[in-house]
Amino acid sequence: MNLFKNNIFISQLLLSISVLTASQITLAAMEEKMAVIATGEFIMGSDLRPTKDEAAGVGTTKPWYMDEHPAHKVKVPDFLIDKYEITNKEYQKFLLAVDRKPPPSWLQNGYVLNAQEDKLLKVDVEQLRVLALKIFKIDADTRLMDKAALFSVIDKRLRELDDEPVIEVNWFDGDSYCKWAGKRLPTEVEWEKAARGVEGNEFTWGNKWAPGLSNAGEETWNDGVAPVGSYPKDKSPYGVYDMAGNVSEWVDNWYQPYPGGDYKDDNFGEKFRVLRGAGWGREGHYAMHQFQRAAYRFYLTPDARFDDVGFRCAKDIEHHASK
Repeated sequence: MNLFKNNIFISQLLLSISVLTASQITLAAMEEKMAVIATGEFIMGSDLRPTKDEAAGVGTTKPWYMDEHPAHKVKVPDFLIDKYEITNKEYQKFLLAVDRKPPPSWLQNGYVLNAQEDKLLKVDVEQLRVLALKIFKIDADTRLMDKAALFSVIDKRLRELDDEPVIEVNWFDGDSYCKWAGKRLPTEVEWEKAARGVEGNEFTWGNKWAPGLSNAGEETWNDGVAPVGSYPKDKSPYGVYDMAGNVSEWVDNWYQPYPGGDYKDDNFGEKFRVLRGAGWGREGHYAMHQFQRAAYRFYLTPDARFDDVGFRCAKDIEHHASK
């Protein structure tokens, strides 16, 4: 049997050693890596109108800027928001606790085998070579590796995936995770304030675009996404990272017009959930800087899954009355 071409064998092997159960991990108290967003007004939306070239709608399903109208001040109560997008490692804790299916991407990149080291140790050397080449995409001549060396490079690959944002999760996945963690998805208003600051910056870093400041297409990463926090310039005035790139993020809201908006769209209503922030790009128009603007809005059906979509969580700040 040619193990290197037998996809059925690979699928059976993955399934045989990747059953996740809550008993395999003890859920520790989650560290609160959240930024405080103080109460107050900020400038939301924009009054921009597309130029002739932008009006062509290259790479978009809607005209540029129009669903951001009008620019308006919004007062937001104080809240907390995750400084980083939810990672594979964090999402795995949730899956193990609630016995939920993993994202499809984990079957493709092998992360479904994380926390299965005891079972991987029992796999023979030929099977490990199949996993290393076909699933983990190890760039080395595995024919020269013994079992210990193969296990080492696989473990290194899994640790790389730990810190990447979880992808191919739909709105329901994000909503469920945040509630499980004692949090919630941020509202669209909260997300935009956390990204723009009180002055309503055009981008997380300020009002002038520059290439390479976020993971939105100017650079190439093996998995498309980069480990969270890899772009120190893609940091909002509140210290929240990766809001201009890496993955687009689900928020709680339905896709609706802003009060006083002058744009009409049949997609408005309770049909699509909003996503904020640009994803990791790819080539061509997906890397256009307009997607990286903090006011940019996008929408998908809540059951949609894409390899450039993830999420982060928010949380109310509890105020206790003084005695």
